[in-house]
Amino acid sequence: MTDLSSTPYRFGDLLALARQSWIRQMSAGLAAAGYADYRRSDAGAVRLLQRGPRSIGQLGEALGITRQAARKVAAGLEQRGLATVRRDERDGRQFNIALTASGDGYAEAIRAVINNLNRGLTGKVTPDQLAAADAVLRAVLADEHTRALAAYLSRPGQNPAT
Repeated sequence: MTDLSSTPYRFGDLLALARQSWIRQMSAGLAAAGYADYRRSDAGAVRLLQRGPRSIGQLGEALGITRQAARKVAAGLEQRGLATVRRDERDGRQFNIALTASGDGYAEAIRAVINNLNRGLTGKVTPDQLAAADAVLRAVLADEHTRALAAYLSRPGQNPAT
């Protein structure tokens, strides 16, 4: 019989599987709300943009991605009618992205799905287990930028759904 305590714990594998499951649940919840084309980058991007327009560079910086990747995120949102991308009136080199009314509705749907998933999770574990999981996940956040983004997106009073 194998001693389970000597088996290395595969936290990264479990974390990756949990993320995949969360994304599938997000996608299913948004499809049920009429948004069948959820993309992994959408949740962070639209929640940031709901707080106000950003330049492509600011969006990339906030999400921790390159300008090129931020342009792709912006283009995807624009193609789906969720955002507009316009040249800045003061600086022609800069492009600004802003949510449309549809994009704002999409952001609200994302918030609602996230809140529903969070509520469902709190029904499956104790408050102590949830606090321990939160502490572990925050310890995994490898860099200051990621920790700052996580804090920004979960800041109390900033989320209209809380």
